[in-house]
Amino acid sequence: MLKGALGLHITQREELGRRQTALFRALAVLFALMMGALFLLILGYQPLAVYGTMLSGALGSAGMQKEVLKLTIPLALASLGVLLAFKMRFWNIGAEGQIIMGAVAASYFAYFQPGLPRWALLILMAISGILAGGLWGLIPAWFKTRFGTNETLFTLMLNYIALYLITYLREGPWRDPSGGGFAAMPRFPKPARLPEVPFPFVGNVHIGWVVMLVMVAALFVYLKYTKQGYELSVVGENERTARYAGMPVAKIVLRTMFISAGVCGLAGMLQVSGADRQLTDAIGGGRGFQAVSVVWLARLNPFGALAVSFLFAVMQKGFSMMQTEYRIPASMSDILQGIILFCVLGAEFFLQYRVMRRKEALA
Repeated sequence: MLKGALGLHITQREELGRRQTALFRALAVLFALMMGALFLLILGYQPLAVYGTMLSGALGSAGMQKEVLKLTIPLALASLGVLLAFKMRFWNIGAEGQIIMGAVAASYFAYFQPGLPRWALLILMAISGILAGGLWGLIPAWFKTRFGTNETLFTLMLNYIALYLITYLREGPWRDPSGGGFAAMPRFPKPARLPEVPFPFVGNVHIGWVVMLVMVAALFVYLKYTKQGYELSVVGENERTARYAGMPVAKIVLRTMFISAGVCGLAGMLQVSGADRQLTDAIGGGRGFQAVSVVWLARLNPFGALAVSFLFAVMQKGFSMMQTEYRIPASMSDILQGIILFCVLGAEFFLQYRVMRRKEALA
């Protein structure tokens, strides 16, 4: 129980039922939309018209739905990776860098081994992406288990090292010689591009959507039905209890972070080979940071992470259409998105805690 400066206390709330929780979240979304509408009114726009444009811009046609799906794939996979670490209470804020390292490793084989059979090249790219992301995640995990370092800052700082690595490659050894005066890396050759398969009611989308669904199901099984999933949950709930039970905590931390970062690395491979087909310094696209919000809203549930990732993709595509249609500056669009997310994320706090006056808390 925390005493506030105004005589207020924050206390743990008793667990609410599913219906109450669902109603509370629905009201939070409604409140978020109302606050966004107020912001739009201040700017001089009609909120209903703007929201309608956002929705139609994201889901109004098969082509738009395909773009939303392409945005969902890397975000969902990055969220699954972050979810694993968070389940263990290892605060992995380095998914952005892990995505980048996976993309860089996959791009190496795309650029320098294009003569391999397509199936062999794509498998090699996927394995290298997983290994590169996983090894990048092992660095802060090892320092955490060995020296007790702060994983939040460590993983955050590694993001910038990975980002500037791409800048070095773009400006130096991997620069496209045919790019003229522009510093860019070449487009992927056809063998290094993911094949497309039909998605119901949408059309052909790169095979990453199949990988995404398989990973969601696999992670659910891993967490719920395997010994390793049980061990990481115990470590997350109480590390002392895990040690008392004889669990190798350091080994569990290292193993879980390798898998967590490896899934993020796979997301980087799928993005660079499926959607972008070229390595750029925008390959992360902020998805590693968005994944933290997704995991928080999904309450560490793999299927929930998939659903929230889809909603985030709808918002991203919708806001892009809103900017184009109404010529709203990108900064104003970001503010509106921030208002909505702040209201929705803030509701999660009040699901777990309640603010009381001092007299009520002492009663």
